[in-house]
Amino acid sequence: MIKRRLTALKGINSIVLFLAVCLVPACASVDYETRVQNAGAHFKIGLAYLNDNKVQQAYVEFHKANELDPKNKEVLNAIGIIYLLNFDETQKAITYFQKAVDVDHDYSEAYNNLGYAYEKMGSYDTAISFYKKALANPMYATAEKAYINIGNANYRLGKFDVALQSFKEAIKRAPANSLPYLRLALCYNAMGRYGEASTAMTQAIALDPEYNGDKAKAAEDLTLRGLRATGNDEKDIKDYIEILKY
Repeated sequence: MIKRRLTALKGINSIVLFLAVCLVPACASVDYETRVQNAGAHFKIGLAYLNDNKVQQAYVEFHKANELDPKNKEVLNAIGIIYLLNFDETQKAITYFQKAVDVDHDYSEAYNNLGYAYEKMGSYDTAISFYKKALANPMYATAEKAYINIGNANYRLGKFDVALQSFKEAIKRAPANSLPYLRLALCYNAMGRYGEASTAMTQAIALDPEYNGDKAKAAEDLTLRGLRATGNDEKDIKDYIEILKY
């Protein structure tokens, strides 16, 4: 009788042990899914803050998301963007963009941002190599951004013909985007093709919803932006204003 009870208890213990072993992965899976969901919530809150120009609050929310889900490529990319565009900490931005592409080797947005970070440091050839990696993915939905950036980098290198071609590739993919026309104007101006520079500038102003074809409004806005700009940006704005006089 005692032996039978001991045998029964052993059987119960085996069942309990089996159930415990089975439940551990299930609990871990539920915990992981919860963390991912919470990370997504923090990421969305961060985006909302960023849209309201509340940069520090966005930064905090993105880091909360990153702690919960370190492999979320969009969170890594978002942190990199804040370091690059808001905090002016380019090396830290590069670190996060690199983490993002390590998670997803086809993540074109992060490759494009890596390129921009290197362009900001004046490493134009390295920047171009990352822009091309962004374009290597045929699923890149906003490829015009990388083409514009390739054009910008080649413009800085004085390779105006190559830059022109890149801006025209951008126009093929986003014909309603005013930016490649603005950059075309700079290229034509640098090449002494002033009539084409003026035509490209006119088209850019026509497409820009803020200007809606109003050159006087564009000139006023550019003048104000010029007061805040430095380096290459300041020079570009001065050239835009000059082209408007043609």
